[in-house]
Amino acid sequence: MNIAYYPGCSAHGSSLDYELSTQACCKALGITLNEISGWNCCGSTPAHATSHELSAALCGRNLDLAAKQGADLVVTPCPSCLSNLKAAKERLDDVDFRHKVNALLDAPLSQTLPESTSVMQAMAESVPLDVLAGKVTKSLAGLKLVAYYGCLMSRPRERMKFEDPENPMLMERMLEACGAEMLDFPLKTACCGAAFGIPNRKLTQQNSGRILNLAHDLQADAIVVACPLCQMNLDLRQGQAERGLNKVLNLPILYYTQFIGLALGLEPKDLGLKKLIVSPNNLLAKWAQAKN
Repeated sequence: MNIAYYPGCSAHGSSLDYELSTQACCKALGITLNEISGWNCCGSTPAHATSHELSAALCGRNLDLAAKQGADLVVTPCPSCLSNLKAAKERLDDVDFRHKVNALLDAPLSQTLPESTSVMQAMAESVPLDVLAGKVTKSLAGLKLVAYYGCLMSRPRERMKFEDPENPMLMERMLEACGAEMLDFPLKTACCGAAFGIPNRKLTQQNSGRILNLAHDLQADAIVVACPLCQMNLDLRQGQAERGLNKVLNLPILYYTQFIGLALGLEPKDLGLKKLIVSPNNLLAKWAQAKN
């Protein structure tokens, strides 16, 4: 299968660690990611809040470029990007809507555009759990983790097609295959505050604080995420949450690709661990001690 890779804007900036670990894991697992040449921003939240046609034009252009490079499937690590790509393809089935979108572009979109999915789903479908477990060289045994999916990864069910929208379990299965102990986490699909960290800091402080506080009380060694915005709110803004809770958390927030990469024996520097705001050093020390 020819898989076109859409990294999204944050991959080259705020979530560079996600990009590095995604590329490293996929390479180690034999998954080839062909980056879409000339891709553009999907519009994130502002575009579709302003104009559905503009949002669809931005996403449609990326899907069109993927189609022109012969892609059977587009994969992206970011749930927000994925939601936008999927929404655009749905809306473009409407002839009148497509006509309005084409009017915003230099050339009409290809009539047939590829489907989109998450890197996580593509990884799970390409590498069965038993195969993944067989590739583990440094088991995550000794680590207690909670999986946090955020509110976009599995919703809406009909569009995202990602397991149970209230209780997805794919991250747990993948990380258990790598040896980790995965704790039950009732807030796994609760909203972290998303982009409200700028216009309404208190809302994000409360939402993220609730998630962080539960993980801390469960004595998790880290929270595992799959969304750049969730990672930013829980990691970069953890100090704000601590002030709201009047409590020290010091809880590392790693991407699932970083944990899988560690289990595959990849070097921390190749997984972007130095970029984390909350240091993973205590986590790595506990992991190293568990292996001895």
